[in-house]
Amino acid sequence: MSQQIDANGQLRHFLTTEGLPPDLLNRLLDTADSFTGVIDKSVKKVPLLRGRTVVNLFFEPSTRTRTTFELAAKRLSADVLNVDMGTTSVKGESLADMLHNLEAMQADLFVVRHADSGAANYIADRVDDSVAILNAGDGRHAHPTQAMLDALTIRRHKGRFEPLTVAIVGDILHSRVARSQIHALNGLATGEVRVIAPRTLLPEDIESLGVKVYYDPDEGLKDADVVIMLRLQRERMQGALLPSEGEYFKRYGLTRERLARAHPEAIVMHPGPINRGVEIESSVADGRQSVILEQVTNGIAIRMAVMSTVLGAYHDAGREAE
Repeated sequence: MSQQIDANGQLRHFLTTEGLPPDLLNRLLDTADSFTGVIDKSVKKVPLLRGRTVVNLFFEPSTRTRTTFELAAKRLSADVLNVDMGTTSVKGESLADMLHNLEAMQADLFVVRHADSGAANYIADRVDDSVAILNAGDGRHAHPTQAMLDALTIRRHKGRFEPLTVAIVGDILHSRVARSQIHALNGLATGEVRVIAPRTLLPEDIESLGVKVYYDPDEGLKDADVVIMLRLQRERMQGALLPSEGEYFKRYGLTRERLARAHPEAIVMHPGPINRGVEIESSVADGRQSVILEQVTNGIAIRMAVMSTVLGAYHDAGREAE
């Protein structure tokens, strides 16, 4: 398994939020906060990664994630190369040869997205020591920058994590986002993390992650400070896991009536893209408690923070952003 943290305690790769120390998680949030000032400026760039090369290595499509990583790299003044690998396998000589060729072009950082769990770790184990790997989502395993942008959004609205009750609703079983969120929220000492889902969409060992399980959303949402709705992949409807989209929405969809059970100042989040009328109704997605578009903006700041950190430039982030 690739080591994320080097012998000096610095972040070498960013593959998962699992096991990361609280001081490092908070440092990433602090660094991202400093970059929000850059994003608000008319000239949205700092020179922290000038002369560095970032390669977006996407084995499965995701326009939103790739675009925010590209924007983040460019706002740090890095050169960006987008490589669309389609459905190429992570195993075999062809991938190793490609990695070595990219390394020979003096690439400094690979942003990796793949449908197979463990793909980012596989690549991190095989690149040169001078190259950093960022996991942009791998199978059901992890999506660490999504978890951190969610944490940044929560902190900017709620301040401290300790008093909060956070409810994650939906397809926990297949969600790399949920796993990364749970690890990050627990690492940040969140008061209570709840998961709400039908039994067919929950892993058997979910309690071992340090969450409280609810099957009834009306009960699970009671007094929650943060409600995170997960995207329900429509392909799940083709099997026996769920009866229909309409039935799922009726039972677990976030409506105004159901949201009223949460704290009156609860915020509503969603990693996107949203299936309106399946996970959430439009009046909630577009309502006053929704911070979904803020999550997208905060995603750029978090990805800037992670990139500058793994490449050793985060020490100057606060000064450059002023």
